[in-house]
Amino acid sequence: MILRQRVAFWISKPSTQRLITAVIMFNAVLLGLDTSETVMSRIGPMISALDTLCLIIFILEISLKLFALDVRFFKSGWNIFDTLVIGIAILPGAQSLSVLRALRILRVLRVISVAPSLRRVVEGFVTALPGMGSVFLLMAIIFYIGSVMATKLFGPTYPEWFGTIGHSAYSLFQIMTLESWSMGIVRPVMVDYPYAWAFFVPFIMMTTFAVVNLLVGLIVNSMQDAHNQAENERTDQYREDVLGRLMAIEQRLVEQEQAKTNAKINDS
Repeated sequence: MILRQRVAFWISKPSTQRLITAVIMFNAVLLGLDTSETVMSRIGPMISALDTLCLIIFILEISLKLFALDVRFFKSGWNIFDTLVIGIAILPGAQSLSVLRALRILRVLRVISVAPSLRRVVEGFVTALPGMGSVFLLMAIIFYIGSVMATKLFGPTYPEWFGTIGHSAYSLFQIMTLESWSMGIVRPVMVDYPYAWAFFVPFIMMTTFAVVNLLVGLIVNSMQDAHNQAENERTDQYREDVLGRLMAIEQRLVEQEQAKTNAKINDS
């Protein structure tokens, strides 16, 4: 029991977390160098050995966490995330199959679990998902209506852009991202349909400037809520520490007064 407490304390130390973060970043550099044929032809064995060493450190870290926390290890979603990321790297055939070798870069995502600021960003994004679902549904309705209208209006003349609902949806998505929307699609369409702007401009206003900004607002609010929650938890922890110390001081004063009283009684 004492050993587990010591291991848990060592794993949670800021210095240990900084060490793990440094190993993650170093491993990310190694995985980048692994993509260069020139570098691998010169120092390939050394890079492979260092990459294996980093993987061993990650496996050791997770093993120590599992030993220290026991069943509580699986109560943290970040611990499960780390286990899955590292588990991909040690799958049979991970070093031979190109797809699995490419997935090794997922180890870089572990920096999210060891950096509190990044964790708050991800937690805020996850918190925003329920609200984002309603916004996505609204956007899907707008896209469906727009796709049907664009197919009926412009499909016969421009089948490569609006020949089917699928083509129209893709073209409207390009227009929503403002990628070559004017010179690439809208102005050519306006050659045959001069009033096509009356369809495209409101669509851009509804999607690009309204719905997308609504998504951004939801994510920002969720991140702010996550930040406030973390600050409140830190404040509550500080209050508990202060109250605990005050209670300990009060207990010592009571014991000292009791000792003085007992001494007077004994002297008398």
